[in-house]
Amino acid sequence: MKRILCFAMLAAFAISTFAQAPANPVVRIRGNVDSFDGKTLNVKGRNGQSYAVKVPDNLLVVGIKKASLADITSGHYIGTTTVGEREGALVALEVHIFPENMRGTGEGHRDWDLRPDSKMTNANVANIVSMKDSRVMTVQYKGGEKKVLVTPRTSVVSYEPASRSDLKPGTGVFVNNAEKQPDGTYTAPRVNVGLRGQNPPM
Repeated sequence: MKRILCFAMLAAFAISTFAQAPANPVVRIRGNVDSFDGKTLNVKGRNGQSYAVKVPDNLLVVGIKKASLADITSGHYIGTTTVGEREGALVALEVHIFPENMRGTGEGHRDWDLRPDSKMTNANVANIVSMKDSRVMTVQYKGGEKKVLVTPRTSVVSYEPASRSDLKPGTGVFVNNAEKQPDGTYTAPRVNVGLRGQNPPM
């Protein structure tokens, strides 16, 4: 029941996030927890910057856990960050497998900020072709289609319910759409946290 409720909340949050324009400048925060007192999450960013993220009482904490190539099958709704192409296919840095009730979240192909020239594609997996130790996925989204090469170096993850207690010092986090406030702090209603040593690779 906890898992169902968590993913239902996540799906509702995703819909509201894409439906509303934020009032303040938005950034994505990638890094590790310095400290968390229940109100402010202090994060040391991968870029060396420190972030103070104020969170609400109903903070949604979403776990990111390790998955594998074998977990990606036709019909899954996925997100993938890619950089460059190889033989007509985008090369995946990471693939995150959405739970079914998040199907349609952020659907499409767009620029991303994980690395220079990176792209994000959220789409349905229509077909998978195995190639030695890699796979080529054909993914389809409204208005388009891409081929994506997933290699042994691609980080593959999926979602799992998590809680505030998982926001421990040193743990990897990814805060998508954090709003910068006039006082230099940030606010965010959701935090993605790595579980069992897995860093959110998005």
